[in-house]
Amino acid sequence: MSAKVAAAVTALGIVLAAPPAAQAYVVPRHAVNICQSASFYDNYDSASGPYGLKRVLEYGNKIGHTPGAHPVYNGWAATFDFGPNDWGYMRLECIGGYDSW
Repeated sequence: MSAKVAAAVTALGIVLAAPPAAQAYVVPRHAVNICQSASFYDNYDSASGPYGLKRVLEYGNKIGHTPGAHPVYNGWAATFDFGPNDWGYMRLECIGGYDSW
């Protein structure tokens, strides 16, 4: 085996042997959108606010947020939309009806 192949195999072995990145998953509490409509954004930037509008959630949409476990930035809460099953940000005051479904 050449030195280059040996180095590549060694590097690959190190990558494969590395433990997976630690991730803390917190299942969101069931809640609903209590606003008539709520903008649901892809992400939040501390300098410019929410960005990447995904869709508008209607009153009663099933969502999830766990106070104290999921971040809230300037009133924008990390929220799980149980419709298409994805994460985004919406206004905290639009989250209510915890454990109602």
